[in-house]
Amino acid sequence: MKMKQLVITAIGALMVAGTAFAQAPFGEPDDVAYSKALWQSLNKANLVGRAAHMSTPYIGQHPHGAILDTIDGFIRVQGDSGVVLVKRNYGGDGVSKTAVADNPGKFLKAITVMFKRNGYDAETRDWFWVKYNPDGSLAKNPAGMMLAGKVAKGKPKGCIACHTAAPGDDFVYNSNADRYQ
Repeated sequence: MKMKQLVITAIGALMVAGTAFAQAPFGEPDDVAYSKALWQSLNKANLVGRAAHMSTPYIGQHPHGAILDTIDGFIRVQGDSGVVLVKRNYGGDGVSKTAVADNPGKFLKAITVMFKRNGYDAETRDWFWVKYNPDGSLAKNPAGMMLAGKVAKGKPKGCIACHTAAPGDDFVYNSNADRYQ
């Protein structure tokens, strides 16, 4: 009798653990819908797309790209207004700072965005995270999950897990000022 109860309890625990593991903290339908609205706002503000403003390209590192270009601004997405950080990630044969400056579209591999969405996630200073493909579609992780929302707080290591190490407790590597808090 005790063995049967133990087996039933163990199966129940595995089912709960499996359910918790399957529930993604990111890539949910609301995150995906919001990321589409965010892309439209970024495009309207000329932060992405053909007319996008560009900063001086600089040497990057994994996982973003060999060459990066980061800009920030203030945008409105649906009813939210906030700071946005846009990092364009470049790579490929022949990539260099000069090559990217001359022809950014040829080397663009992804666009990673942090948008300060008031009341979204206090634990991460209310940043909404998203990774886009160059055409504005959402990128996916190797498990096929859309990279939008509270992207990878734990394992496998993702945006949030990496950015917790940023100086200044603001999740931002290119500034340890509190201007984004």
